[in-house]
Amino acid sequence: MPEVSTKPYLLRAIYEWCTDNGYTPHIAVVVDSSTRVPMQFVKNGEIVLNISFEATSGLKMENDNIHFSARFGGVSRDILIPVENVIAIYARENGQGMAFEAPVPATAEEAQQAPEQESSAPVLSSVPVSEPEKKPAVSSDKGDDDPEPPKKGGRPVLTRIK
Repeated sequence: MPEVSTKPYLLRAIYEWCTDNGYTPHIAVVVDSSTRVPMQFVKNGEIVLNISFEATSGLKMENDNIHFSARFGGVSRDILIPVENVIAIYARENGQGMAFEAPVPATAEEAQQAPEQESSAPVLSSVPVSEPEKKPAVSSDKGDDDPEPPKKGGRPVLTRIK
């Protein structure tokens, strides 16, 4: 039986240390085809995620994967991260934590040499959210050159009136 990596144990230990000290644990992750995260938040092939108790639901840090549900822009998403893709875990407040080596991406030759059973297995990945089509600007015959200001969108705002 192959020896289990120490990485998942170290991730769980740093997570526990963060929560015991009142810090907010964050993980930095390299995103690839085996990672399920909202792609619109990925920058330079990486994403940083808040994995605190308040930010996640059903967090499970297993030896192979980390999975949980979290809200992004008010929408709940299921997140799946292979432990091998985690490159750091740290406390947001002070930056203390641990960094790991980034996973080596498979080359085209290695992908071709992989057994067919592995390559035929289905792989889940997130679908990029498409932006709504923008309507072309309509010129008005009123003679003013100022375009109409864009309408506010997104989340509603509560205004307190005394």
